[in-house]
Amino acid sequence: MVIAVDGPAASGKGTIARALARHYGLPHLDTGLLYRAVGIAVLRAGGDPSDAAFAAGRCAFDETLLTDPALKSEEAGSAASRVSPHPAVRAALLERQRAFAAQPGGAILDGRDIGTVIAPNATAKLFVTARPEIRAERRHRELSGMGLDTSFDAVLADIRARDERDSNRAASPLIQAEDAVLLDTSDMGVEAAIVAAIAAVGR
Repeated sequence: MVIAVDGPAASGKGTIARALARHYGLPHLDTGLLYRAVGIAVLRAGGDPSDAAFAAGRCAFDETLLTDPALKSEEAGSAASRVSPHPAVRAALLERQRAFAAQPGGAILDGRDIGTVIAPNATAKLFVTARPEIRAERRHRELSGMGLDTSFDAVLADIRARDERDSNRAASPLIQAEDAVLLDTSDMGVEAAIVAAIAAVGR
């Protein structure tokens, strides 16, 4: 069984995907970490995430980078949103994601183009979203909990900018797959959202 969980930043898709992985006993991949790793690799090499050729050259990063705490920062998220539109970057990371989805027994992947590009034949597809203000509130709370000094207004502006880039990029834009179940978590607590997600998968 393959479950695709898509949605914009801070919608709760990662939390839901991890919960589904525990519930169904399946391996989970947060594909956003791959793009965050490329973004951080670009920044650490002194490059510009908007430079397609430079970003493509940083896709063969060491697997240990995926455990770097820096990948959780807003800087990494912003850089990821800027490297992800590059077709060469998406192509370089495509097979890694598809291989994860194709492993025996199945898998759960969350991202922005899982149900449309990475695993279009997934057993179940969810599109998790929430109002921008709610998502910014969640991300601001998360960042504050990590001891990072940032304002709600700055986080909201970043969320909206990332939504704009992700939804309007030419390569694999953020869109809801036609056969995906829409799950709006704006007015849901974590447990309620997880229960709704399991019900939507229906297995």
